[in-house]
Amino acid sequence: MSSNPFHIATGADQLKNPFIIGIVLIGTIILGYTLAVGGFIAAGIVFATPILVFSFYGLVKNPETGFTFALFLNFVIMGLTRYIPVKLGYIMDITLISIYIALFFHYFNKKLSLKPVKNDLAFLALVWFIYIVAEVFNPEAISTTAWFASMRGIGLYMVLTIPLVQLLYNEPRHLDKFLKIWGIFSILAAIKAWIQLNIGLDPWEQQWLDETGAVTHLLWGNLRAFSFYTDAGQFGAAQAQIGIVAMILLFSEKKLKPRLFWLACLVAGFYGMSSSGTRGAIFVPFAGGALYLIIRKDFRYIIAGVIVLTMVYSFFRYTTIGNSSYQIFRMRTAFTPEDDASFQVRLKNQAIFDEYLKTRPFGGGIGHAGGRAIAYTGNTFLSSVATDSWFVLIWAESGIIGLYLHLFILGWFVGKGMYVCMFQIKNRELEAKTAALLCGVFGILVASYGNAVLGQFPTGMLVYTSMAYVFMAPGLDKKINSSKLIPSDENTNRENS
Repeated sequence: MSSNPFHIATGADQLKNPFIIGIVLIGTIILGYTLAVGGFIAAGIVFATPILVFSFYGLVKNPETGFTFALFLNFVIMGLTRYIPVKLGYIMDITLISIYIALFFHYFNKKLSLKPVKNDLAFLALVWFIYIVAEVFNPEAISTTAWFASMRGIGLYMVLTIPLVQLLYNEPRHLDKFLKIWGIFSILAAIKAWIQLNIGLDPWEQQWLDETGAVTHLLWGNLRAFSFYTDAGQFGAAQAQIGIVAMILLFSEKKLKPRLFWLACLVAGFYGMSSSGTRGAIFVPFAGGALYLIIRKDFRYIIAGVIVLTMVYSFFRYTTIGNSSYQIFRMRTAFTPEDDASFQVRLKNQAIFDEYLKTRPFGGGIGHAGGRAIAYTGNTFLSSVATDSWFVLIWAESGIIGLYLHLFILGWFVGKGMYVCMFQIKNRELEAKTAALLCGVFGILVASYGNAVLGQFPTGMLVYTSMAYVFMAPGLDKKINSSKLIPSDENTNRENS
């Protein structure tokens, strides 16, 4: 017997309840009073509080969703600062720390296995973070605010991200989700760059360009596309990274739908790299591609790859073909550093740092070098000399000891990552994904000599997540192989349960 629709209680019927009416009335009075006294910001906080409470409850129920949100946030957080005049970088700090708190409550009454984080990568990330924290006591440092603002990109995000991936995103499906999110946002970023170059900037982007960005993003009347990232340098490097990752996955993929997706990512990646006008970004696919040839251990691939890389290098180094295109001309200058005035200036700056740091093995203090330090330290010696390179930045701020430690950690990752790819993974599909991530990270490390891209959004978090997956690959390989040994009907029962 069907129920009478006129007897079904609706949402409007709930308003007949005096208790509900009272809550709505009290909430309206509180919101109105807050708006009148504290303005829109205070009212927004009151309005957002219950939303945040329910969001945190959902995060406790499923902490994995928190890291998914962090990945989404990673791509757009800095671009949003052009539209919202608030420092949004701290939202990532809050997000990552909230995931750890939610993880604590999620496993409050049950045991959380810490075995996934008991590895050399997590240990080295912790060692690096401890060194960065100790830098707050550097006798050369004059501002703890500068230290706090800069240490997050240099050490904090690394030590927070890697364990979260190993604890929450440690299944093969998580790796696939990470790659898809990365690919989709990279395609969107390339589309946004095309709009900037062919349709024009929106009012907020134009304002940013007029106020600060034109000096570095409008050269000889040509716009360097920056999409929804911080700047063209970061955009170009990030797109080059997804370009080499997509190329490796495209050649290793056999199914049509994934191949089309990675083809789109490949085109988007290299279009974004060229449209950014970032010269250093071109070394990402060069370095990543060269490493991939070594990992493949196939003489035929090595010969073919060397030929292709030589042809591309010769095209940029010894010809003038395509110079009518600003993007090609701009990239070509990266292959003639002896004729590049800016490169010569960088060498002079490095000589200045070399003389300054001879008596300062721990550097001048985190957050104290380069133009960004002026806001915290004033016009000091270190802040008056441009660092440009990521590794020069680490050298200037943490000293030769910090630079050697940093290079050791990165070198350890690349070396062990190569061993993992070449000898420890049996599943061919996982091997390709792991190699793609490793080569993408290696390309960023090489490009970081020219630009300080490693510690910024979105590249930093993508690098740290990739590092975690490379080190987790042997465990993922065992999971994949063991699942294939289980009969299909038992697999189905497990999925249903």
